[in-house]
Amino acid sequence: MSTPKNRINFTKSNIENLPLPASGWRYYYDTKVGGLAVGVGATGVKTYVLYKKINRRPERIKIGRATDLTVDEARRQAEKLNGEVAVGANPADAKRALREAMTFGDLFEWYYREHSVPHKKTAHEDQAKFKKYLSTREYGLNLAKRRLVEITMGDVRTVFNNIGKDHPITANRVLALISSVFGKAIDEELYEGVNPCSKITRFNENERERFIAPEEFPAFLDALAQCPNETTRDYIWLSLLTGARRGNVLSMKWKDVWLTRREWLIPDTKNGTPHAVQLADAAIELLKRREATKASEFVFPGDGKTGHLTEPKRSWKTLTERAGMSDLRLHDLRRTFGAYQAATGANLSVIGHSLNHKSLVTTTRYAKLWKKPVRDAGNTAVNMMFEVAKTGGKIK
Repeated sequence: MSTPKNRINFTKSNIENLPLPASGWRYYYDTKVGGLAVGVGATGVKTYVLYKKINRRPERIKIGRATDLTVDEARRQAEKLNGEVAVGANPADAKRALREAMTFGDLFEWYYREHSVPHKKTAHEDQAKFKKYLSTREYGLNLAKRRLVEITMGDVRTVFNNIGKDHPITANRVLALISSVFGKAIDEELYEGVNPCSKITRFNENERERFIAPEEFPAFLDALAQCPNETTRDYIWLSLLTGARRGNVLSMKWKDVWLTRREWLIPDTKNGTPHAVQLADAAIELLKRREATKASEFVFPGDGKTGHLTEPKRSWKTLTERAGMSDLRLHDLRRTFGAYQAATGANLSVIGHSLNHKSLVTTTRYAKLWKKPVRDAGNTAVNMMFEVAKTGGKIK
């Protein structure tokens, strides 16, 4: 007797080699345990489920991801569920009740634990956004306390628009977080509805172009020299001299610095690839001075839990106000480094490498900041127009 193509003996290799459907899901059934199936999604996700008719109604009860369970574990759980069904219980009802009682706060807690912390370097930012914008009524409603089954697109739009009145870019980031939480919940069958963020149009984002202009440098450096804390002052200096991201500079360790090679290795970067920063003369001089009195594994030690300096917001505010540049942010030092590289003729590939950009599209923004070459090219073109007008069309 032949076996239908969608019935197979579940083994690790058989499941790993199942073809992906062009779209949606395709289910394959185990030949050994009744009702046990593995769903294969177009994205490559493979999930064990138990498919049974309970009270004449078909139920698909999720068991777990194929990456998290062995075949034997999935079979044992399927047999346990089959036993519950045999005595008249409906395991799907319990899961359904759990979904209906779950709040967005409960769902975020699961998302943070299972997705943010293991997979995202910015997990702490997810937590901060949740606490500041989604666990308060300040932006129209407290989304964290709403049950998932009650949350509508209108609810999400209310929070989004209220944040966006003053902080449109932040509103976009919060919306992306909400969407990701619901998306993961849908993948894991913790939520059965439509993602309430799917049809909300994000605010336009204009790229920030702030950097320290040539005429601003004297005031900036004078204000920096007046910063009373040497560690903070050196941290700001090195941020400017390397163009590195502030988090990497704050957590910089001596073991990653090779002064003889004029190099600093950042092992853990935003884009996931280690980055070797080539150190300029001024950076070498600063680091040698600090090395002579080092008393910590960190280049910029601090008294907090991390052991290193944390972002000196108060000192930065004082510095920028003293310099008359209160709109300047710490990240603008990185933009300044890239802009001055472009101004001195460095090609985009070199700038991109020094800033550890994966895409030249990102690097192009830094080249655009420096207006003088564009202005000079415009003047040259206009002067040529006047010249050919005077000479009757002749070009010298």
